Order: sequence, then structure tokens, then C-alpha cells
Amino acid sequence: MKAIERLLWSIALPGFGQLLNQKYFKGTIFILLEFIVNSQSRFNEAIRLSFLGKTIEATQVIDFQWLMFYPCLYFFAMWDAYKDADGGRSPYAFLPFVFSAYFVTVGLMYSSRVTIFGIFFGPIWLPMLSVIPGVLTGLLIRSLLIKFLPLQK
Repeated sequence: MKAIERLLWSIALPGFGQLLNQKYFKGTIFILLEFIVNSQSRFNEAIRLSFLGKTIEATQVIDFQWLMFYPCLYFFAMWDAYKDADGGRSPYAFLPFVFSAYFVTVGLMYSSRVTIFGIFFGPIWLPMLSVIPGVLTGLLIRSLLIKFLPLQK
């Protein structure tokens, strides 16, 4: 339960899970990095516009060069807080986090061009939707590795 709590706080803001795990230096670094990337990319404004249905405007305000750092920072902070709280003890438990970061990054790269069923999701919703195939791919690869590769001690 402790690991899930830390994971959920890290979803709220990278670094919060580390603070709860009493990893104060690491938590502070994650929070500072989150604020830097968030403000430089104008992420909050893009989130606001996306929630208002203004996805084209969100694409115009976002700084993609800065926002490209966010998925890896976000998912690594989540994994780190989860792992430090004694979660992720099963083999390859990190894979859903890693593949989510990959898929969200790719979703972000294509978010200014892709429509799905005629809907333009933009730089917030398309990357968020990309978490689903990221987690599923990570779980699939994890299960294949567990099934076909012997665990080493």
C-alpha cells in the first residue's frame, strides 16, 4: 500500500513520492526539474487550453523542445518513488514505466499532426492516450521475458 501511495503522489507531482520516502534531496531535484520544464514548455497553459477544447491553440503555445523532457522525467520519478517504497520487486517491474515514457514521448512528437477518427487531440490528450499502449506493451514484454528468460541471481 505504501508503494501505491508514493506512486500516486508522484503522478500528482514528480518529487512528492520521493519526499514521502524521505529522499529529500532527490525529491527536491525532481520538483525543481518539473517546475523548470513545466514553465519553459508552457505546459500548464497548454493543459488549460486543452481542457477548454482549444487543442490547436495548445499546440501553438507549447514549446515542444522543452516538453520532450517531461515524459521521461515524469515516469522515472514515478518509478523511483514506487521502487524506493519497496514496490516493483517482481522481475522487470520497471518495463511498464519505461514503455509509457517512450510511447508518451512519441505521442508528443506526433501530437501536432495526428488526428484519430477526425479528432485532433493535440499535445496534451494524444500523449496521455499514449500511456495506455505504453503500459500494455511494457506488461506484455515483461510477461514474455519472465516466461522465456530464466531469472539470474
